[in-house]
Amino acid sequence: MEVERDSHTSPPPSLFAETIPIIDLSNPDEELVARAVVKASQEWGIFHLVNHGITTDLISRLKEVGSEFFELPTTEKKAVAKPDDSQDYEGYTRNLQYTEGEVWAENLFHRLWPQSCINFDYWPKNPPHYRKVTEEYTREMKKLSERILGVLSEGLGLQREALKEGLGGETVEYVMRINNFPPNPQPDSNLGLPEHTDIIAIAFIVTNEVPGLQVSKDDHWFDVHYIPSAITVTIGDQILRLSNGKYKNVLHRVTVDKEKQRMSWPVFVDANPDVVIKPLPELNTDNPSKFKPITCKDFKYCRLLKLPVD
Repeated sequence: MEVERDSHTSPPPSLFAETIPIIDLSNPDEELVARAVVKASQEWGIFHLVNHGITTDLISRLKEVGSEFFELPTTEKKAVAKPDDSQDYEGYTRNLQYTEGEVWAENLFHRLWPQSCINFDYWPKNPPHYRKVTEEYTREMKKLSERILGVLSEGLGLQREALKEGLGGETVEYVMRINNFPPNPQPDSNLGLPEHTDIIAIAFIVTNEVPGLQVSKDDHWFDVHYIPSAITVTIGDQILRLSNGKYKNVLHRVTVDKEKQRMSWPVFVDANPDVVIKPLPELNTDNPSKFKPITCKDFKYCRLLKLPVD
């Protein structure tokens, strides 16, 4: 898809005929909620969830421990740094350069679930309550993600577990990425994250109040506005492929602010590395497969090296 790339700004107000959907999960009309989730995933690839069942207190504590980590001296943050020779993504990384084309961010990546894939060497020991808060948030996030995956499965006319099983069932991986985008005196020189679609299945994002996330729709960039207590959901490449193109993988990017620090806490739901990512077979009775089968690890390898996949 061709999109505007000449500016970090959103389109003029006249183009805001549509807004990113906001879905209230507490609505007793479950069929209405399900239709809204499916429609948003087909048309936008992004939506906000409110009244999602995760308490504002827990989200506040998650933000607090993440913020406290990034306030530590660099030497302490490097205690959980990504090793230079690592082929994996886990650990703390930093890239804060006034160089055009470079990103402006520091990040902390680590796996959350299943327990068999967790390496606590990449979980900060400071602040001391980081692990307790993050484990509590993981339990709640797992419930929420399985609910949304179930809705999306039924939106394909399939059993509620279809997408979860297509991603690996109980071996589906959950990954935390905390993004810190400090104030940048030269904000026009860098993006916090360049435009991309996520190579994972689906992401659940909370942020601080500083805007910066933008999504592309109909060849225009739209600001994703901050909604207190909301969780923003974005559809990734794996759901696009499993759904045989019915659900949209949203193109997005992150801008940085000259004066304000922006932070975000996405949890990525990711297929097991050995799972073959392909359109769910039940969908192929009416439409031919649009995507070739490929293991999750090979798919990521090709995407990261910008090699052809299909």
